[in-house]
This record gives sequence, C-alpha cells and structure tokens, in this order.
Amino acid sequence: MIEKITEKESQFNIPKIGEIIQGKIIDKGKASVYLDLGALGTGIIYGKEFYEAKDKLKELKSGDTAFAKIIDLENEDGYIELSLNEARKELAWHDLSQKKEDDKSFKVKVSGANKGGLLAEVSGIPAFIPVSQLSADHYPKIDGGDTQKILKELQKFIGKEIEVRVLNFNPREEKLILSEKAKEIKKIEEALKNYKIGDIVEVEVTGIADFGVFVKLIDNKKENPEKENKITEALEGLIHISELSWQLIKSPSEIVKIGQKLKAKIINISDNKVSLSLKALEKDPWENIEEKYKKGDTIKGKVIKFNPFGVFIQVSPASSRHSVSGHNNAGGPQIQGLCHISEFGSYKKMEEILKIGEKYKFQVSLIEPEKHRMSLKFAEK
Repeated sequence: MIEKITEKESQFNIPKIGEIIQGKIIDKGKASVYLDLGALGTGIIYGKEFYEAKDKLKELKSGDTAFAKIIDLENEDGYIELSLNEARKELAWHDLSQKKEDDKSFKVKVSGANKGGLLAEVSGIPAFIPVSQLSADHYPKIDGGDTQKILKELQKFIGKEIEVRVLNFNPREEKLILSEKAKEIKKIEEALKNYKIGDIVEVEVTGIADFGVFVKLIDNKKENPEKENKITEALEGLIHISELSWQLIKSPSEIVKIGQKLKAKIINISDNKVSLSLKALEKDPWENIEEKYKKGDTIKGKVIKFNPFGVFIQVSPASSRHSVSGHNNAGGPQIQGLCHISEFGSYKKMEEILKIGEKYKFQVSLIEPEKHRMSLKFAEK
C-alpha cells in the first residue's frame, strides 16, 4: 500500500524520501511551482521535475491540491524537493493494481496500432492491448492472416474508446498489458452452461479465414419463445476448414459466406472456446465404402488438385442436394483418393500427363475407411 501524507497527518509524521504527500499550490513561477505542505513547510517542483510535468502543472492553479513524491527533504534553499510525475506514476500503478485485484473494467482511448495490437495510455502509463486480447467483435478476421490488412483493420480503432481490464503489469519494467476480451469471460462462462458437446445449434457466419470460419451462436432457447432469435453476443465459435465438408476444399468461402445462418454441431468446448462442425451433420460418405470399392478395382476418377505428394482424384460421382447443415453443398460429399507422385516420376511429368477436371482410369491399391483414405495407381499408361 502506498503511504501518503495529507496536510493533517503531516503534523504527526516525520516525512521520508520516497513518500507521497499532498500539498496546496501557493505560487507558480516560469520554471517552478511551490506547495504548502502544512507543518512540513514548503515544497518545490523545479528543474527536471518541472519540465517533465509542465503540461500537467499548466492545468493547476493557486489553491489547487496535488500529490507529489518527496525526492529531497531539504535542498540548499530549505525547500522540500518534490516530483509530480513520480507521484502520478506511483499512484497510477497502485490504482491499476487495485483494478486488477478487483477485476474491474475501465475505458481507455486507443492512441495507436501496430501489427501486434493496439496502443493506449492509462494515467500517463503506456499500455498495450494484444490482438489476441481483443473481443470477438473487434478481432480482425483477415483471410490468410495478412499482417498489412490486420494493421489496417486495427488502425480503425485509433481515437476510439474501448472497455478493458488489466491482464498483466510490471511497474519496474513499466509494462502494462490490457485485455478487452477479459471482460467477456464471465459472460462466456455463463452462456456456455446452456451448451454441451453434441448439441446441434444455429449459428451465423461472422468471419472467414483460410483456416476456418468464425461464427456466433444464435440464442433460440425454448425459454424465450416470445422473443426473436438473437445472437449470443459473448459466444463465438470456430468451424475449422477440415470440419466444413467431407470433400476437399481450397477455401472456406467455397462453402459459406458472411452473414449466412446455418446449423452446426458442437464437437468440443475447451478453455471457453467452442469448436463446431458442419460435416458432422452429413452422412459420412466413407461409411460402408468397402461394399462399393475393393482393392484391385479399376475405376474412373476426375483430377481435382495437384500437391507435392501427388494428385487428388474425385472417385464418387457428384450428387446435388441441400445438406442438413443449411449450406448448399454443390455436388455433395465425395470420395477422394490420392495417386502418389511416384506413379509419374516427377511433379512436372504428373502435370504433363494429367489435366485438372479431366477423367482417367485408376486402380484401387488401398482403402482405409476409418482414416478416410484411398490410395490409387494410375492405370492409363
């Protein structure tokens, strides 16, 4: 606890260097300010201490009270030397410590941005809000994680106020990390009580990235039948690209679009994060696949994608239908096999022999339904 000496208390306490005291401004010079410290005498802010705090001192007038830190009990002129800046910093750190202890939220104005997050200031102390600590609404959902695009999104917050809590601080290193997301944790924990793994829920797509889709859960609980469905503000989930479809896709934007509402299944709840799946609501196309395809069978498949290991082949025919998850999966779930690059000798030869979208004959060399894996040999030599 910071020890402060008020004017009344000063009559019974002997001051010490480093203590913070309260005084009343009695005079202001061009490069100095004098404070009445009661029984302790007169204090002075001058020299380096004056210039470091001159902007704040301009706001004060004779008769105003201010806290200052003792840096010398008696200078050559008999005054107690004081520092306004050091007192303000120490009191600010104490206040921040109390806010963290009480888990109290407060507002800060964003003063800048870099690729890692937002910059702000709390009572003269520089503060940083990492991108990872932004709320779901403010988190920059940039496809591909382009750092320049992220920075551009973050710069939109400059000059705006956001509500934060103290995440971490170190007065010695003058390090202050704030979190906007922290204020949502209790809301998220409360909202999660209404859900469990296996639940089928309605969601709205809020963001699309190369690794998956951000969604917000829609509150359509039976206890509020008279209310229109509303977005559960604190509860956001992620559908990983691997959970969007049984078929191979290059980008989540092939399956969904921003603002689209659809059904999804909760497959994991961990660390206040919700993971969902669209394909879990689809019939697994690999189920009973051994009844249709057997090792040694020669089949006709369409080339859909090259990669460094080989080429992906669409084996099963497309079946147009509307999926239970609410998205239009053109072509429906499809079985895809991999024909290894060793079948062609090199990547260049593979591209010369095969063309994307064309059909060729392949022989089934391995089927592993539980791993959703089919290996093929090129049969048209």
